Amino acid sequence: MSDANSQIKNTISNSDVVLFMKGTKEMPQCGFSSRVAGVLNYMGIEYSDVNVLADEAIRQGIKDFSDWPTIPQLYVKGEFVGGCDIITEMTLSGELDTLLEENGVQFDKDAADKIREANG
Repeated sequence: MSDANSQIKNTISNSDVVLFMKGTKEMPQCGFSSRVAGVLNYMGIEYSDVNVLADEAIRQGIKDFSDWPTIPQLYVKGEFVGGCDIITEMTLSGELDTLLEENGVQFDKDAADKIREANG
């Protein structure tokens, strides 16, 4: 598992925002991955996507790495943020905006506000 572990560390250190997901950002393959990718895409966030379905070692490795049992998993500046429910809550509360701003990650603030308006 050390190879997967080093691959995961390399991935999250080389991109400001990384989403470990089932499928890709263009074609998510589960509802939870689709929801998080949809939020990131709508907000115009540049991020790397890692399809855990393509590599069983990464699929299990990311769960061990984060000590989090589910996928998707979002990382910002190398730090684990959460899965679908946490990202949804953070988006609706504005916490995700704050986290992105504090880490210098560009995003469309108007799009974030529209998500909140539509779900308010």
